[in-house]
Amino acid sequence: MAEHPGTKITGSMLYDLVQCPTRVHMDCFANPADKVEVSPFVRLLWERGAEHEGDTVSKLGEPCLDLAHLPAIERETKTIEAIKSGVPLIHGGRIRKDDLLGDPDLLRKTSYGYIAGDIKSGAGLEGNEDLSKPKKHYAVQVALYTDILRQLNFSQSYEPFILDINRQTIPYNLLTSIDKGGATLWETYEVSLQNARDIVAKRTTPRPASCAICKLRQWYEACKTEIKRLDDLTLIPGLGRSKRDSLALYIDTVDDLAQCDISAYTKGKKTIFPGIGPDSLLKFKKRAQLLKDPSPKPYLTEAISFPAHSTELFFDIEVDPLRDFCYLHGFVKRTSFDNQTEEFVGFFTEDESCVEERSEFKKAYEFILSNRPCSIYYYSKYERTIWRKLQAKYPDVCSQNDIEIIFDPANAIDLYFDVVTKKTEWPTNDHSIKTLAKYLGFSWRDKNPSGAASIEWFDKWVKSRDPSDKDRVLLYNEDDCRATRVLLDGIKSL
Repeated sequence: MAEHPGTKITGSMLYDLVQCPTRVHMDCFANPADKVEVSPFVRLLWERGAEHEGDTVSKLGEPCLDLAHLPAIERETKTIEAIKSGVPLIHGGRIRKDDLLGDPDLLRKTSYGYIAGDIKSGAGLEGNEDLSKPKKHYAVQVALYTDILRQLNFSQSYEPFILDINRQTIPYNLLTSIDKGGATLWETYEVSLQNARDIVAKRTTPRPASCAICKLRQWYEACKTEIKRLDDLTLIPGLGRSKRDSLALYIDTVDDLAQCDISAYTKGKKTIFPGIGPDSLLKFKKRAQLLKDPSPKPYLTEAISFPAHSTELFFDIEVDPLRDFCYLHGFVKRTSFDNQTEEFVGFFTEDESCVEERSEFKKAYEFILSNRPCSIYYYSKYERTIWRKLQAKYPDVCSQNDIEIIFDPANAIDLYFDVVTKKTEWPTNDHSIKTLAKYLGFSWRDKNPSGAASIEWFDKWVKSRDPSDKDRVLLYNEDDCRATRVLLDGIKSL
């Protein structure tokens, strides 16, 4: 008999719950017809994750019983047999106890019994992750496996592990405190497990929330429709799920916030809402009012001055987190503030080697030097972060100080953090470059413009060397650069 996705609590369910409880509910109970197709990028993540897992197992350098190729029922039977036989290392096992079902990548025998481990690449929908510190969404997965092993009397340990992209073992001590309140990873797991059980049993229905990662989820369109119907507070830029939940007892919708008297919720330098101060509450109220205004217009919250250099560079990079590889540095150059002078210059790697990555980084760096004095505009700290990383990887190209000079805020402006979020307000549901540039009338030429799509196109180009895939990446990057220019001009016109 086929299992209903809501009948067992799995590691992947808890992983999803930590990121979005609504996804767990919809996976269990929503109409499958409301799902959109899995995006090519997400499929790529799955494929690369499976490749990384297989490659990691093959290079462990120790005997390993591989059960991953077996049907689920047989995997479970063989796993129990292997554990009882004392097999030192098991790959692709399956374990269960009551309503808990686990599929740990690895099961390793120790003096404390068996401990579970998962293999992670550190790359996902959110980009590269620093795996040196425990992640809640990973912890709840390996904690579930640990719980099953302990209940089955196969383990006395509370220390599962993660194997990172470099095949380094990172212990996850589940009894370690992870916050100022002293909560442990195990307690986080127990809370998550109870929340999952409540959702599966229909004792609670989590309220959807708008967040950036949702755009790659299969329930995105259905969730977006429901969020708009509810007039949910997460439609306000910067107001996420936790802040929404803090406000919910008194303020339930965008319209409620737009019309409320916030002085009723303010006591001196504090509000009655945990994690939200008076200034933030006022900011969110103004954003709510802007969203409810029938004739809204963006506006400045304080005066802005920009560099006066006649040469402007609008800068955007493309990075494949699955390969940890920067494959394109793109610039739109404008002279004398005249759009007719615009030209796109892209430094694209001709293969995925370190030699090419270094070469194009060097060319991009020298391109900036050749255009100085100039103003550089980019959107978020990502460009600076990646260039610092590239400098550390290729120190012969330039020094740390050279990078800091390039990104000196006197000449290099992060339009997102230093301008949009601090000094402007917009009648939009988020402050992404796509949203704001489209609001200002800009259109991307590709029908599916996104950084995730660019990574998938680059992967196709790596495999096929089809020029059309490369051209698509370059076209998208050029449009991102031009969108940054459109946004700058839009801000100047406010």
